[in-house]
Amino acid sequence: MERPPRADNARRTPYKRIMFDTIIPSLLADLTSNGDAYGSWAKPSFVHPLAEWAAAIVETVGLTLLVVLSFHALLRGIWRAATTKDSRLVFRETRSRLIRGILLGLELLVAADIIHTVAVELSFTSVGVLAIIVAIRTFLSFTLEVEMTGKWPWQQEDGEEA
Repeated sequence: MERPPRADNARRTPYKRIMFDTIIPSLLADLTSNGDAYGSWAKPSFVHPLAEWAAAIVETVGLTLLVVLSFHALLRGIWRAATTKDSRLVFRETRSRLIRGILLGLELLVAADIIHTVAVELSFTSVGVLAIIVAIRTFLSFTLEVEMTGKWPWQQEDGEEA
């Protein structure tokens, strides 16, 4: 003998009725109304501006380091080219210094994006954009590392131990 299908919530236990009738719709409303996964009730008012400032400071430091270290590498390369006869050595040193400065700046920019996305603007769209940005910057970091050392970051040198 088959049971007839349930037409309403009458046969559900009380906690299921509360869960499906009140809690889940309110969570979905919080997620869709202001795009904030925490909801406006869970975050203290000082977190948002503090996180914005932290993200802005880390991003500024990252950009500053990227620019300063790039100029430093180029100026040092020009100075070394004027004082050294071996142009290939100067080129390799300058490229290596330039790549290290770019990598350091990229790491800080990724950190600033993560702070901004998680603490300030947490939505499905911003997490998706963050994932794309991190994937691009990670690919860039790997290719710059291969360019600088000639091997993948996880490859060991002959004398290194794991």
